[in-house]
Amino acid sequence: MALAAITCFWLAMNIGAKLVAEDPFEQPPIRYSTTQARDPVALLQQRLDRGESNLERDPKFGYLPSLLRALDVPVASQVLAFSKTSLQIHRISPANPRAIYFSDSIYIGYVPGSPVLELAANDPDLGAVFYTLEDLNGLRFQLTRDRGQCLSCHATHRTEQVPGYLIRSIFPDRAGRPRTGSSSYTSDDRSPWEQRWGGWYVTGKHGTMRHMGNAFAVDRMDPQLMDRESGANQWELPERVVPDRHLQPTSDLVALLVLEHQTHVHNLITRASYEARQALALDASMNEALGRPVGFRSESTQRRIDTAVEELVRALLMADAQRLTAQVEGRGGFQAAFEQRGPSTRDGRSLRALDLQSQLFRYPLSFLIYTPEFQQLPSAVMDPIRQRLQMELSERGPELGAGLVAPSQRRDIREIVAETLPSWLVFEGPE
Repeated sequence: MALAAITCFWLAMNIGAKLVAEDPFEQPPIRYSTTQARDPVALLQQRLDRGESNLERDPKFGYLPSLLRALDVPVASQVLAFSKTSLQIHRISPANPRAIYFSDSIYIGYVPGSPVLELAANDPDLGAVFYTLEDLNGLRFQLTRDRGQCLSCHATHRTEQVPGYLIRSIFPDRAGRPRTGSSSYTSDDRSPWEQRWGGWYVTGKHGTMRHMGNAFAVDRMDPQLMDRESGANQWELPERVVPDRHLQPTSDLVALLVLEHQTHVHNLITRASYEARQALALDASMNEALGRPVGFRSESTQRRIDTAVEELVRALLMADAQRLTAQVEGRGGFQAAFEQRGPSTRDGRSLRALDLQSQLFRYPLSFLIYTPEFQQLPSAVMDPIRQRLQMELSERGPELGAGLVAPSQRRDIREIVAETLPSWLVFEGPE
């Protein structure tokens, strides 16, 4: 099954592309393509236009190092995909994989030898917004927002029907092409390990668990037959990868795990925002037409909001995430770089703390609650999200909610949130 990379800039084909005007999010109140973005890349563009920032060209890696610094994206987040499933299909191969770098709200794609960098960033109103940065003859660069091409792949059922992010796992042949006759998986933190990372390199240790990374499907009679054992527990990249063409010689396993978690949550944040705004806008027009009171909320609108809230709360609490059955260790320095980004309590506890033994995170409430895209959700969804989290994290969690968080973890999470995000959640009774 084909491992396809993340984010929309890797959309390669226009086959079956929808007309932009047909997408519901191109209509009011979203107006995706015509609304001015205010994501981190859009804000960088404004600083560049005002002369407050500049990007310097590295003779070997082009604008990549400077761009990572300008957007505060850690080099240690690097993961490598060798599957030919993206916009730059002719430049990508098992010897020359595409690198992906990411932070809480930003994704950057780099293919060695290409003049084009691919970017995506989360916008509080629009969700995923896609860009390219092109190196023009080594003299200057051009940063351009995509106006719909990416959405033919990155606004489908795989991304919750909103502009979002996509990690796929394929059955690759030795050239990195998806095997004819094979299927593919969409990967996130709920996916079984044995279905993850086909077409990706994976550096790290994971004991007896097995995945599809570092391996090829080569049996002509069975295009989905793969030797998962050969790709397991690899500490180094294979010799076929051309050395020194990437910023570091790793594709960190822990970075891949965090990447899968956050792309899933990002898509659900965008979906919750869109559902609330679209449903309430429809109610407003119907209220006016039917003479109903201003602010009247129909049952169908409430159902849409409730569904979006429930799915997002479960993702934030990692209620459906796969448990680890062996200890995990990455190679590439991601764990230290990630955990240091904070925020942390005075005694050092943080929602970024990684467990890596039985679960990915030590405290199962997503660090993405700190991001602007989450904190600026419409009150119609944010209010019930906060109520649900307060119930699930209270001492009486199983009574009040669905018991999504283990009793032993609730107090720690409450105390971390109280200190790092004061007054956002309020708990009644003794703590």
